[in-house]
Order: sequence, then structure tokens, then C-alpha cells
Amino acid sequence: MQKNASSDKNSTPSSGTRLYKKIGLALLAVGPGLFLIGYNIGTGSVTTMAKAGAEHGMALFWALVLSCVFTYILMVAYGQVTLVTGHTALYNIKTNFRIGRILALYIIFALILGELLALMGIMGIVAELLQEGSRLLFGGSGLEPVWIILVLVIALYALFWVGRYQVFEKILTVFVILMGLCFILVFFMVKPSLSVIVSGLVPRVPDVPGAFGLVAAMAGTTCSAAVFIVRSTVVAEKGWGIDDLKQEKKDALVSASMMLFLSGIIMAVSAGTLYVMGLKLDNTIEMIQLFEPIGGKIAAFILILGIAGAGISTVFPIILIAPWIISDYTGRPRDIHSPLFRILGLVGILFSFGMLFLEQRPPALMVFSQAFQACILPAVVLPIFFLVNRESVMGEHRAKLQTNIGIFAVFLFSLLTTWFAITELL
Repeated sequence: MQKNASSDKNSTPSSGTRLYKKIGLALLAVGPGLFLIGYNIGTGSVTTMAKAGAEHGMALFWALVLSCVFTYILMVAYGQVTLVTGHTALYNIKTNFRIGRILALYIIFALILGELLALMGIMGIVAELLQEGSRLLFGGSGLEPVWIILVLVIALYALFWVGRYQVFEKILTVFVILMGLCFILVFFMVKPSLSVIVSGLVPRVPDVPGAFGLVAAMAGTTCSAAVFIVRSTVVAEKGWGIDDLKQEKKDALVSASMMLFLSGIIMAVSAGTLYVMGLKLDNTIEMIQLFEPIGGKIAAFILILGIAGAGISTVFPIILIAPWIISDYTGRPRDIHSPLFRILGLVGILFSFGMLFLEQRPPALMVFSQAFQACILPAVVLPIFFLVNRESVMGEHRAKLQTNIGIFAVFLFSLLTTWFAITELL
């Protein structure tokens, strides 16, 4: 009897094992949301939020909150249309509007161009960060950026060649957790004022050069047009159907909330340190070098890991976006092992070397690509407004009043941030 009891005891999962399983199931349940967090919170987000915090404290926090709320609204809308119709975003746009084909082609061109520019900036920043990390560890000038980029390109494309969406989802989950833990650790190390964070919820734009551009960049990197097009694809890849409407909303809420949480921490860390000290921020490496005397080499190294994790987590979705949206537009199966995916993935990842041949600094290219994303947001808001209200498309799942009010508010916000972006660029 004792032996059997002992055997039963050994075969019963421990409380720790059960907890890990529950956490794993919870992460799998919000896979598309985690994928978009990994895509959305990249080096561009880090640079933009840190720059906003360093130059204006928490004065622009309201713009981040609005961007995340509107991101949730559009993620839910695009996800619901995909669940109801069984088709992804660009295919629905192409087939349900008189000028749908032209509009879809415009979105494809704009998204691919914007993402390739972003990829060059991302890999340039990641290479500089890892060079700085190697300098902190080994001294000297650190590893050369060209070798860092080469190793990353080979490793990432090898994973792309043999992987599946589910594999990428798990990899991004690891990077998102790493990124989040690093930023939270630095947040508690510098201890920014909570009262200053709350005061930033009052909408205002400082009357200084560049403030409008920062608001546009914050909107472009958070409430990004690419996020909503990709959203419909990752929902379809998850295999969800019409019975998963509630799960789709919960997933979108987790995604948008984590975007706000992580971006807000980055801004608060910068506002609580650099802004108080009167220091400015022109690129990500400066942020590391400025944080080193504040929190020591450990804080600097943790920050490097977090930002590099954010950047690498963005690369997978960028590589996938071109073949995904082309498959989306044509209605072809999304076979990641097909020649189309592998060739376009290779062409895309080779743009990682772009910053080695440009005189422009990576952060400047990132800000430009984010402002460019803000300019195409209206083109993705209007189609979804008509799709969610069309009975022939949605049937009994047509949008309710609160959804329509939310999408209309997003459209007004998109026009405002587009005007901010154009004003700043001109």
C-alpha cells in the first residue's frame, strides 16, 4: 500500500509543474497577441518612447494611451472580419470594394516599403547595441557591426527556412518575456515618479520643434497600419473560427495592454532620469551610455538585452510580411516552405545590411519609417469601417454602435497624426 501511495504521489504533477502548464496554456491562448507585441515593440518603439520621455517627460503619455486604445479597437475589428468571412484583410478589401484592387495594391506597396526601411534601421540599431554590449563585456571597441549583422542574418534565415508560424510564435514569446523583464528591472532600478506619469494623461503638445513629429512617430509605431493587416493573417494562422470571437477580443486586449505597459515603462524610465537631469536623446546608444552612470554597467547591460530582444523580435514578422500580404491579396495558401516565401524572405532579410551603405543614422531612418506608417493609417481605417457594417460580409455579426464610434474616433486620430507627420517631414 505504501509503495502504491508513493507511486501515486510521484506520478502526480507538482504544483510548480501545474503552474508552468497553466502559464504555457495562457501564452498559447494569446499567440496572435504575443506575435504582434513582438512585432510592434521594437527598437523603433524603444527609441521613440525614450526620446519622448527624455525631451518632454510624460507630457506625451496621452498620445501613447490613445494609440493603444485605438490599436485595440482596430485589432478587434480586423480579427472579427477574418473570423466571420474566413478571409484575410487584403483579400476582403480587394473583393468587396469597387476600387478595392487599387487600394489593396497601394497598401501592399506602402507596407513593404515602410517595413524594409524599418528593417534597415532595426538591424543597424541592434548591431550598435550588441557592439556596445561586447565593449562592456570585453573592453576595446567591441565587435564590428558587419559581423554582428551577418551572424544574425544567417541565424534568423535558418530559423525562417525550417520553421513554422507556431515556432515563430514561441520564439517571439521568449523575446517578449525577455524584453518585458529587462524593462521592468530597469524601471525599478531608476524608480521614476508615479505622479509625473499620471500627469501625462492630460492631452497637450509642447510648443517646441519636433513635438508634432514625436506624436506622429508614437502613433505610427503603436497604432501601425501594418499591425492590423498582419493581425488578420495571424488570426487565420491560429486556425480560429467564428466560435472564437470572445477569445479574439481577449487576445487583442492582452496585446494592446502589454503594448501600453511596455511602452509606458520605457517612456517613464527615460522621463524619470534623462528628463529630470536635462539630458537629450538622439539615438539608442546614447541612452545606454547615459544610463551607465545612473544604474551602473548591470543596468546598461540589461537595457541592451531588452532593446536587442525587442529589435530581433520585430525581424521575424517583417520577413514574413511581404509573402504573407501577397498570399493574402491573391488568396493563395500561406505555405512558409514554398519558393515564394523563401525567396521573398531572403530578399527581405538581406536589407538588414542596408545601414552599412547609408550615411543616415539608424534612429533617424526609424523615425522616418514610423512617420510613414502614420501617413497610411487612414487607408486601413476606412475599409474596415465599411466591412464591419456590411451585412453581406458580416451577417448577424455587423458592428454595433460603440464599435462604429470607436472606429470613427480612430479615423479622426489617424487624420490628425497624418497631418502631424506631414507637417514635421516638410
